[in-house]
Amino acid sequence: MGNTTALVWFRNDLRINDQHSLAKACAQNEKVIAVYCFDPRHFALTKYGFKKTERFRAKFLLETVAELRENLLKKNISLLIYHDTPENVFPEILDEYKFSKIYCQKEWTPEEKDVSDALQKLLPSTKIVETYDQFLFHPDDLPFSNFQNIPNVFTKYRNTVEKDFTIRPLVSIDSKPDSNILEAFTEMPDLKILGFEDFETDSRTAFPFSGGEDQALKRIEDYFWKTKNLSIYKETRNGLVGLDYSSKLSAWLANGSISPRTIYWEIRKYEKEVEKNESTYWLIFELLWRDYFKLISLKYKSKIFQLSGILENDYHWSLDLKKFEDWKNGQTSEAFINANMLEIQNSGWMSNRGRQNVGSYWAKELEQNWLIAAAYFESMLIDYDVHSNYGNWIYISGVGNDPRSRKFNISRQAEMYDGDKSFRKLWNSKF
Repeated sequence: MGNTTALVWFRNDLRINDQHSLAKACAQNEKVIAVYCFDPRHFALTKYGFKKTERFRAKFLLETVAELRENLLKKNISLLIYHDTPENVFPEILDEYKFSKIYCQKEWTPEEKDVSDALQKLLPSTKIVETYDQFLFHPDDLPFSNFQNIPNVFTKYRNTVEKDFTIRPLVSIDSKPDSNILEAFTEMPDLKILGFEDFETDSRTAFPFSGGEDQALKRIEDYFWKTKNLSIYKETRNGLVGLDYSSKLSAWLANGSISPRTIYWEIRKYEKEVEKNESTYWLIFELLWRDYFKLISLKYKSKIFQLSGILENDYHWSLDLKKFEDWKNGQTSEAFINANMLEIQNSGWMSNRGRQNVGSYWAKELEQNWLIAAAYFESMLIDYDVHSNYGNWIYISGVGNDPRSRKFNISRQAEMYDGDKSFRKLWNSKF
């Protein structure tokens, strides 16, 4: 091992359990320090006039990083936290800590890759060790010779991978010696420093949870083992009101405070000890979808951010800013759309059923530019994940992986999923 110092750069992998960059750094180096940067670019205004990250995800992220620092400290690893760009921070701390390697999660979308590339140029003699660590299936374990062979239809992908698959075991770390703790201590920014006023969580929200790895594990404990709601997930997952119509694990998955493998192995344990049924399978099925959008992003790169999508369909898209404001503020002619849009505006959350409907309405009914809507979701959603968000938006807009290019009948959907109007009444006092 030698007298080496490694730096673990946390990005969207904010956990200590089943964290491969952290595990590798600890196994291969004597000293380990960790860094997280609240990058000001993530909180800046977009070209559309709203923030790239709004207050809901910002608060969840602050909670997550605070818990990560505590959990790392229990392993005698210090987390240095900065409100600055990695390009500014890393050269500065290299002088002080003399790390020879940076361990981090591999990212491939343009904004994230640009930062990694810039760092490598700034620190030419520092090795950056990247690991694919946000998947259920490690890409190397998939039955495709390369990413170009990933099927463009999810069902074909699922049928292929489900025939014969390996999910890797979980990894963990031992505590470092006390001498590994740094004397230096950095202050966490707060909401105000990130540009927000503090706020109370809306009492109506279906997602009143806090950020952090311990909170994710608590949610699994509750949803799986205490209430056994996992056993009825398939029946309830299209719900709209309340905490337990779905697992709500997407927010912790999105910033990596829990790994999909941790959830998978916990489902398998539940199937052994409680029951195995369609619902337990269906949560694994949702993890497969999550992986699939990441693989589509690896296959098509920046096409998922282009108006014509991966299909390069040359539809005529309008961008009527008045229609956007009405959609955003829940002032359309459809009460069901309005309730969902008021939910995301006031809570940073929206159900899967809601997302499909408001997306279809915006792109297929109004035929408006889906990129502004996707950017708005990126801003507002607590559980924003770049691949799932843009993958779902190209899908619903007819420029992605939907072979049928379906369009939702909004009034029929409202009748089916909100027959008693309780959801519409909850979010829309005018209804």
